[in-house]
Amino acid sequence: MTDDERARSRSLFALIGDLPRLLTDLLKAEFAHLKAEFAEKAKYAGVGIGLLVVAAGFVFFALGVFVAAAVLGLAVVLPAWLAALIVAVALLIIAAVLVLIGISSFKRMNGVAPKQTLESIHEDTEALKGLGRYDN
Repeated sequence: MTDDERARSRSLFALIGDLPRLLTDLLKAEFAHLKAEFAEKAKYAGVGIGLLVVAAGFVFFALGVFVAAAVLGLAVVLPAWLAALIVAVALLIIAAVLVLIGISSFKRMNGVAPKQTLESIHEDTEALKGLGRYDN
């Protein structure tokens, strides 16, 4: 008797009895596949994040060079101390505007908690209890 014939001749109760083991094996295989996929994606994400950090470092130093170039450019027509002072004040004004925009953005956030998701979960639990609104 081959394996196919043996599988066909098994009783319904034996097949139902195998379901928990088969589901467990399936879940284990899916979790192993998920873990392997996340590990591969994490590797690529790590390389990408590292390269972005290095690029940000170069941008940081490039901005310093641009500030120095602005000071040196103004120093051609003004005294060096005045050119440096003008560039510093301009940078402080830009920083103040960015801070004000950032603060207004945080105020629009209206708290950290995901209120819509929490309300949806609350409605779902009420529906499961048989209370509140739910679709028929």
